[in-house]
Amino acid sequence: MMWNDLWAALALMLVIEGLVPFLSPDILRRMLASVAQLDDRSVRIAGLISMLCGVALLYLVR
Repeated sequence: MMWNDLWAALALMLVIEGLVPFLSPDILRRMLASVAQLDDRSVRIAGLISMLCGVALLYLVR
């Protein structure tokens, strides 16, 4: 059962991540260009915050 949940979560992640490029490719290009200009520390902090939010959300859902 745990593997099915993992595959379902990965599939949902792909659907959600595909929304922006599908709906507005121009916004995605601008977003990627602005992220490319950030320093490594800022990108790492954003990644850490994203992971912590994901863990908190998973804790609340489970």
